[in-house]
Amino acid sequence: MFTGIVSGVGRIMEATPHGADAAHGLRLVVETPPGYLDDAQPGDSIAVNGACMTLTGFDAAASRFTLDISAESLGKTAGLDTPGPVNLEKALRASDRLGGHLVSGHVDGIGRVTHFRPVGESWQLRVLAPAALGRYLALKGSITVNGVSLTVNRVDDRADGCEVSINLIPHTLAHTTLGTLAEGHGVNLEIDLIARYVERMLGAGGPV
Repeated sequence: MFTGIVSGVGRIMEATPHGADAAHGLRLVVETPPGYLDDAQPGDSIAVNGACMTLTGFDAAASRFTLDISAESLGKTAGLDTPGPVNLEKALRASDRLGGHLVSGHVDGIGRVTHFRPVGESWQLRVLAPAALGRYLALKGSITVNGVSLTVNRVDDRADGCEVSINLIPHTLAHTTLGTLAEGHGVNLEIDLIARYVERMLGAGGPV
């Protein structure tokens, strides 16, 4: 479990295929900020661009860790198959503050950036989510974009999906990879966990 509050910006340094074709996954080598892995253990969960992964090995002195990502996960995420910057978050501990919202690290769909431009001191980000996720998106609700917990400022249901508008403050741009986005980029989306359970309860037909 995570909160969507990015605790470090890392970089995928290597993406090595496990096999000769697309049916095989990749082994990733990820570089972290200095000291980030001082409390790490093999088997720890870590969110990489919003996708929960298992730390399979690490070198704390070199600030690098490895993980294995399956072909299934590669097909349902964006930005985890090539070298480049990634948002990192360690798993939530029971004593931690819940600064964002409850995030599982399970990507629900890939969105597409439709607009990313400055507005005053901030930036307006618009993302077109798959139509199937539209029912879970609401004004002032929460959404996770590439592992970052964000507040939805506007929802626009369209024929080709559901577009959400988000305001990014300078702090978010400075401490995550979201500042590197551009129109057309794919992003990992996770809907609000509570919204998922509410839909299940209301659709079950039994007592609420």
